[in-house]
Amino acid sequence: MSSTVPKGRINSTLRNFLDNEASGGLVLMAVAFVAILVANSPLAEGYFHLLHVYLGPLSLQHWVNDAVMAVFFLLVGLEIKREMLDGQLSSWNRRILPGAGAAAGMLAPALVYVFFNRNDPTALRGWAIPTATDIAFALGVISLLGSRVSGKKRRIAARRAIEKADERAP
Repeated sequence: MSSTVPKGRINSTLRNFLDNEASGGLVLMAVAFVAILVANSPLAEGYFHLLHVYLGPLSLQHWVNDAVMAVFFLLVGLEIKREMLDGQLSSWNRRILPGAGAAAGMLAPALVYVFFNRNDPTALRGWAIPTATDIAFALGVISLLGSRVSGKKRRIAARRAIEKADERAP
């Protein structure tokens, strides 16, 4: 982040925050923390009711699940495509290790979930949930670390997100 402000641009605390590479991760972690607190408080009933409020043709929950997540995975997919065409993942030899890591990263959370829920057939139907939610938080933590995480590690995490999205696609 530079201290010089381009001509015509307002220098403010908000602008500085938005220009910071870690801001997305900070917002993600803060919102997740607040959501956990609210969902486990006396405000939980109103919180869950809010998810079912309709905004146009869809509920807020559907907007988040279908629209916002689609944009998220589109952006991650474009990054992976760029890396596969011109970047660190441009050859099969460079794709093997991240691909194996992505497969293990999907299998391990599912197996842990199945282990803890093995005696509940209804709960076993939710095995895919832990494989689907961790990547957004992993990308958030990586953004918090900023330049301390190499571009290669960021691309591996982004590739894992795409591979997980492909696994869940109908």
